[in-house]
Amino acid sequence: MEVPLAKDFQWQTLAPLSSPRVYCSLVDAGGQIFAIGGCDDSGNPLNTFEVFSPEVNRWTSLAPMPSARAGVAVVSLGKRIMVVGGVGENQMPLKVVEVYNIDEGKWKKKSSLREPAMGISITARDCRVYAAGGMGSDLRPHCFLQQFDMLKDIWVHFAPMPTPRYGATSFLRGSKIYVLGGRQSKYAVNAFEVFDTDSRSWTKFPNIPNKRAYSRYVISEGSLYSLGGLRQGGTYRRPKFTKTVDIFDMEQGKF
Repeated sequence: MEVPLAKDFQWQTLAPLSSPRVYCSLVDAGGQIFAIGGCDDSGNPLNTFEVFSPEVNRWTSLAPMPSARAGVAVVSLGKRIMVVGGVGENQMPLKVVEVYNIDEGKWKKKSSLREPAMGISITARDCRVYAAGGMGSDLRPHCFLQQFDMLKDIWVHFAPMPTPRYGATSFLRGSKIYVLGGRQSKYAVNAFEVFDTDSRSWTKFPNIPNKRAYSRYVISEGSLYSLGGLRQGGTYRRPKFTKTVDIFDMEQGKF
């Protein structure tokens, strides 16, 4: 496969959002980018919902979310966008689940999570959504793995993750959900665990070699990459940014 040259890529400045915000969530659906919620410059959660159309370089405001919140987990299911959990008023986690129908232009409430949570890792297959981990109102990391059936509007609880955590990253490959990293309190987690949706069981994979928070993960052609992050310092030492890259070979099952 021919690798494109760096000169073949370039950054372009596009239309700005309608207002400043942080902790908003993005999702691609139907060739458009949707921006959901976030916090304003006073720390207040937003119910803002906008769509960016690349062909005209324009953001358009849509029907606001029924529940203002930031840091939500979001996934697209064809012409529907599902928004799960997040942080609401007074910086408290929420268990609210809402779905936006792109064709109808309307929001609809769905069955709530088992407990309020932020930092949920979410993935989907067919009409089923899988929500892993999260952090509750008591600041403890969750070990929950919950499956939402969009057609039946119910949550089903599976065997818990071996390692409780929030802010993890999950990928769906075949019938398996790969869950990597995350945090417990302010500390990074290097656990790598896989849930088989057929046997409904967990398998522990080799730990990520370099423990760090806020690492970013991407899967490509049989390899899984862990890039950068924040390495925890020792006692009385500040955390350090890292440029580390770890690669996991999916076929050989090792880093």
